[in-house]
Amino acid sequence: MKKVAVFASGSGSNFEAIAEAVGRGDLKAEIELLVCDKPKAKAIERAAGFNIPAFVFQPKDYDSKVAYEKEILGELKRREVDFIVLAGYMRLIGETLLSAYEGRIVNIHPSLLPAFPGKDAIGQAFDAGVKVTGVTIHFVDEGMDTGPIIDQEAVAIDREDTREQLQKKIQAVEHSLYPKTLAKLLT
Repeated sequence: MKKVAVFASGSGSNFEAIAEAVGRGDLKAEIELLVCDKPKAKAIERAAGFNIPAFVFQPKDYDSKVAYEKEILGELKRREVDFIVLAGYMRLIGETLLSAYEGRIVNIHPSLLPAFPGKDAIGQAFDAGVKVTGVTIHFVDEGMDTGPIIDQEAVAIDREDTREQLQKKIQAVEHSLYPKTLAKLLT
């Protein structure tokens, strides 16, 4: 069974969906660690609810990205983590982690990449007035949302949708698609 670490910066709803899939046996993996760069993130509470340890850090406490990624790498190695799953982690992964986990880091993004990369993809799609957006799961490389695409699912934007409604539709797809895709990847 693969050992994974989930990286999150915010509410942790995708983390929770993954942990629930593990609990149901739909995803044959062990979540060894939550890595979080925001000490007040709700994801930390969610991890505690599943008895999953959290490594919490603040990048400003380190001299460089290399310094904090080396510390993260040490935590991952101690726990023999095989795979990294980004779930709302709002930092680009640097060379330290990319080289140690080449081809074993995945991310979820709330758009049909390559459209609307980066921050606030839902807002970008909403403001652009497109009729369809969606969710993409991709391997992580040195760019921002540029790695090879693993899976995608479209989400229609209805004329009456508010931004908040669109976000809920996207999250519903994320919470279903990510665990299913991870289950395929990790077996």
